[in-house]
Amino acid sequence: MTLPQTGYTPTAEDRASLDAWFEQYDALCTTRDVERMADQAVFPLNLISDDSAGNGRSAQWDRRQFVDTMAHVMGDGSQEVTFRNTRAPVFLSASMAVVFTHSVVTAGDQSYETDYADVLVRKDGAWVFQTMIQSGWGDNL
Repeated sequence: MTLPQTGYTPTAEDRASLDAWFEQYDALCTTRDVERMADQAVFPLNLISDDSAGNGRSAQWDRRQFVDTMAHVMGDGSQEVTFRNTRAPVFLSASMAVVFTHSVVTAGDQSYETDYADVLVRKDGAWVFQTMIQSGWGDNL
């Protein structure tokens, strides 16, 4: 995948810190620790999707909406969930990145693939996600 040129070349530390953030977030997803997942966001959180009628939709969630929705989406823990992710970050600056992810999610013996993007910003020296973009969720926004 050829990434767009933004005029900013990330340093090794930029990439390492972003990779470390995603490693931690993926681990929290695997254990369904939605409260700690929420700690890695800045609120209000922007969400962008499309609905079943093909219309673009957006919303802003507070922390409670995120926690309640993710707890429902992540399930009750009765099945092991694993993620295999391939990420392509595009750094707009040292403190802003758009990250495109291809994910293979496996729950029990079922697997599915999905693509999404996140917008992350550095806040007080740490990465947090601020916008989640994924198709197919608009009816739930």
